[in-house]
Amino acid sequence: MSLLFDIKRYAINDGPGIRITLFLKGCPLSCVWCHNPEGIRNGRDKLYTRQKCLGCGSCVQACPQQALTLTPEGIVTDRERCTLCGRCADACPTQAMEISGTEYSLDYLMHEIEKEIPFMDQSGGGVTFCGGEPLLHADFLLELLKRCGEQGIHRAVDTTLLARPEVVEEVMRHCDLLLIDLKSMDSDVHRLYCDVPNELILANIRRVAEADFPYYIRIPLIEGVNADATNIERSAAFLASLPRHPEQVNLLPYHDIGKGKHEKLGTVYNPKGYPMAPPSEAVQQQCLRLFEAYGLKATIGG
Repeated sequence: MSLLFDIKRYAINDGPGIRITLFLKGCPLSCVWCHNPEGIRNGRDKLYTRQKCLGCGSCVQACPQQALTLTPEGIVTDRERCTLCGRCADACPTQAMEISGTEYSLDYLMHEIEKEIPFMDQSGGGVTFCGGEPLLHADFLLELLKRCGEQGIHRAVDTTLLARPEVVEEVMRHCDLLLIDLKSMDSDVHRLYCDVPNELILANIRRVAEADFPYYIRIPLIEGVNADATNIERSAAFLASLPRHPEQVNLLPYHDIGKGKHEKLGTVYNPKGYPMAPPSEAVQQQCLRLFEAYGLKATIGG
């Protein structure tokens, strides 16, 4: 089962032009700073926004498992009883309760994508498949990529590239652009902050470049994690060593938007308290200069 947790229209930061971006649930990484934590688990999640809650009790009455209790602090969910059936979300008049993770048919998603074709044509845009990690859903993803290709729709895939080489190669055959996340060149650091090492990711980036396939590199720039000159220079040297350079390197300054989503999920953001901060303007400019010194086009944001 392939679940989506969002469909974003008029996206301008997920590839060229105006795009529709489809967010698939499930990711093999668990990055401490993840700004879409509702996309990590390959299954449904429930989000509760206390500020939207009227305290009306509609969700409590609707729950067939009697898993909800109305308290002075808001709705409390007994997660042992909750089956994520979604009836509480259906009953909530303010969408304080939401279920993240919806299964859509391929035909429905193609219909939604096709509605955006006028905006794509005017702007040179297309469709982007994001996550989570879309390559976890290879068969589902490939079918959508093929259908979009039949209509001449530009296709981008935003990926960590933590996937089997044969999956990466098959996806390249059916899309036009890869947007690749690069977190850290040090595998131990990568494992510490993302729960997995990076050797397969780096090997797949090289595989993409050797295939002469167009790709962007996207680096979350985080003081205390990967914004130091050593890691940035190693990143630049690695990318410059590849037979095809990225079309662009997007440096994405850290933000903690994921903190509010963790609160809605009932989980804890950065539970081990790792020091993380946005990079200063001076650090951002230093990073740009390092990439430019290696002949790479880098931008802040994107």
